[in-house]
Amino acid sequence: MSDNLKRSELIFIYDVTDANPNGDPADENKPRIDEETGYNIVTDVRLKRTIRDYLYDMKGYNGENGKDIFVREIIYDEKEKYIQYGKLRGEDYLGEEKKNLSLSDMIKNIEENVIKVCIDVRLFGCVIPVEKDDKKKSSVTLTGPVQFQMGRSLHRVSPKYLKGTGAFAANKELRQKTFREEYVLPYSCIVFHGIINQITAKETQLSENDVNLLLEAMWEGTKSLISRSKFGHIPRLLIKVDYKDNYYIGELHKYIKIESEKEDEAIRSINDFTFDLGGLQSVLKDNKDKIDKIHYKIDNTLQLDIKSILNNGLTIKEIIFENR
Repeated sequence: MSDNLKRSELIFIYDVTDANPNGDPADENKPRIDEETGYNIVTDVRLKRTIRDYLYDMKGYNGENGKDIFVREIIYDEKEKYIQYGKLRGEDYLGEEKKNLSLSDMIKNIEENVIKVCIDVRLFGCVIPVEKDDKKKSSVTLTGPVQFQMGRSLHRVSPKYLKGTGAFAANKELRQKTFREEYVLPYSCIVFHGIINQITAKETQLSENDVNLLLEAMWEGTKSLISRSKFGHIPRLLIKVDYKDNYYIGELHKYIKIESEKEDEAIRSINDFTFDLGGLQSVLKDNKDKIDKIHYKIDNTLQLDIKSILNNGLTIKEIIFENR
């Protein structure tokens, strides 16, 4: 269980070609861009959705056999197509009739059951409204041991506006087909930074197997983004640094740079630049006495001697996904 977990730091790099890695619904669903720097932004929520979708679709966390994803869309009224909301979703895990339980027992039952069944709660925590009646209200609040910062591209990007013709008219009385509009990024190489807190993991009962599934879902889930707006995502590098104590270096992603002869906005593929991991190699070496082990997975097409970069006398291990 969580007693075996180490304080860990994560780096995850993937790239996107001719796609929208994370649209902003408040801005015409355009790719999110930091206006000051021109760098592409991807929210941690987007990455967590990728992880949840993979675990639901590919690993059996679909509400059967005692395994589920808590944060997912559920229709609770087939006639009206109402989508379940937080309080109602939490009541799926009461285990007994609501009227027979006190508010404190409701909270206890929901917390125990979601931790046992829902891997995303064990990973990311949750806040679940709990209501006995109009006067007796509270919540289940669990802090997730796995946290990600916003993902950012390693270079400036330039969104492209595309307009095309649809296949159908807007209604039956029109002779002209509709127009299709969208924004995509020709290319973006994105890095995420994350932390696994072994202390908080005890509260959600996060297991080593859960963490292994997290890594698999990050990698394989990114490859599985094959909808029209997301097709073109390729995972490139995943690094997990396990520490001996509560110590961690912090912001490891900032030690990764790219070098290219092209202007940032002109970069169109992984072949247009090289990774500079010298800073990462140096900081890992400086802190090697505090590092227990480094796990990694690298895309086979990436021309990078990652073993030499990470070694420095440290124990390194390639991540192998089993029972896929």
